[in-house]
Amino acid sequence: MKRRLLATALTVVCLLSVACGRRDEVQLPAQTQRVGGASGNELAAVQILRRGNGTEPETLDPHRVEGVTAANVLRDLFEGLVTEAADGELIPGAAASWATSDDGLVYTFKLQPQGRWSNGEPVTADDFVYGLRRSADPATLSEYSAILYPVENAAEVIAGTLPPDRLGVRAIDAQTLEIRLHSPTPYLLGLLTHASTYPVNRKSVEQYGARFARPGKLVSNGPFQLSEWVVQSHIRLLRNPYYRDNLHTTLTEVWYYPVENAEAELNRYRAGELDMTETIPARQVAWLRKHLADELRISPYLGSYVYGFNTQQPPFRDAPKLRKALALALDRDILTGKISGAGELPAYSWVPPVSGYTQQVPDWAHWTQAERNAEARRLYAEAGYSASHPLRMQLLYNTESNHRRLAVAMAAMWREVLGVETELLNQEWQVFLQTRRSRFDTQLFRYGWIGDYNDPYTFAEILESKHGLNDMGYSNPRYDALLAAAARDGNPVTRMATLAAAERLMLDDMPIIPLYFYVSKKMVKPWVAGFEANIMDHHYSRYFRILEH
Repeated sequence: MKRRLLATALTVVCLLSVACGRRDEVQLPAQTQRVGGASGNELAAVQILRRGNGTEPETLDPHRVEGVTAANVLRDLFEGLVTEAADGELIPGAAASWATSDDGLVYTFKLQPQGRWSNGEPVTADDFVYGLRRSADPATLSEYSAILYPVENAAEVIAGTLPPDRLGVRAIDAQTLEIRLHSPTPYLLGLLTHASTYPVNRKSVEQYGARFARPGKLVSNGPFQLSEWVVQSHIRLLRNPYYRDNLHTTLTEVWYYPVENAEAELNRYRAGELDMTETIPARQVAWLRKHLADELRISPYLGSYVYGFNTQQPPFRDAPKLRKALALALDRDILTGKISGAGELPAYSWVPPVSGYTQQVPDWAHWTQAERNAEARRLYAEAGYSASHPLRMQLLYNTESNHRRLAVAMAAMWREVLGVETELLNQEWQVFLQTRRSRFDTQLFRYGWIGDYNDPYTFAEILESKHGLNDMGYSNPRYDALLAAAARDGNPVTRMATLAAAERLMLDDMPIIPLYFYVSKKMVKPWVAGFEANIMDHHYSRYFRILEH
């Protein structure tokens, strides 16, 4: 059965690919000049980095951003109180230092005295107060505001029952910011690297309104400033001479190119148009390992690739047996070993490996695939479906070749094991987000999630019933209560146990189908110095420099 299923899935994927296998034979250009000159560390005269960046960013407003590609750009434009070293370690950012009260409820931040906006004005504690209030204000229409829930009164402000000025933040003086929490939050410093906590320039926002995040208007406090944004062409950043650590920034420009198709991005990289890619096409991994191993960077990544059920609409509303049947029928060993093929780890749970947390996996994760298929057929029948009455469903994913290959393979597996008839639909990223969020025009959809900080709560909170990014519409009062208890718990051991109990409950309900845990996959030219792998896959351009080549 497995061999026949594998052949079916791979045949369909190959038929839908362009010239399957042949493009791998393209000759590589010869590299004749030594990178880095005589010493190996000599800098190029032109310090411009060209980065592939996947989908077009939906916005550069840090309080409204959702996608990874927009966050990549924002990390160059803005700086939060806390930032990250090249290896992912948390280090001082706009704040030079911080202190915590004995009960863990009050954080006091001292700002960098040399902090400046890109217009030369000082960055003050009031700027962070304004930014955090704006982020929590329901009028901002942030889908990410729930990340601020640990802050005192944040839930009430976000719900609109308290005004933004009641958020637990205040400026003690121009250089001192206080953040008050409603319960101890051990991951707060990691959270403060997220775009939703960035400051924004009040004058610019009030003058330009929703247009403040455009070229010529955006005032930012990071190492680069926005120069150009030509949709579906490029985003150009220039070095910010007022940045507090400008002396240690080498690049003068960074160009981000939106390339949704991973094959096209790799082609542009090999043609010399890009210095690094955001990802690589799965089917090229083996060839790249053989021919360009020194430029291939694959490393662990704090992310889960899942598909989400619309639990608010038929056919998956009030249908846990049907949802579980579809989850059981997917052979993750084939999906990760033959389809994605870059070292991804098969996933049967939502939370990836996180330090201090015991991963929760259902019993069927340890079964053979034949046993899972048998149970899938039983549950499928109990849900009222059969060969004469098959499930007909739509599977939605955002346009990208790797997503397409997996979707095709999944549909083949469901047809083979259960007789399900699957219609595949793809949409451009921003349209896809709108469709997914609506909960009216979806049934089953791709829902990858990348952790915003290295703690299981960054995954758990997404499935809270009122979370702005809970596109599944999942709602279980017991799950919400467990999350609330974990948020109040200052004991790290019992807190992790509570989060584990919440995940077990959610996996019984099965609002998502976990497929695999991510690895980051990039190509980086030999002359790009400063690249370091890290679990968050955050790569700040200020750490890069271009070597002579």
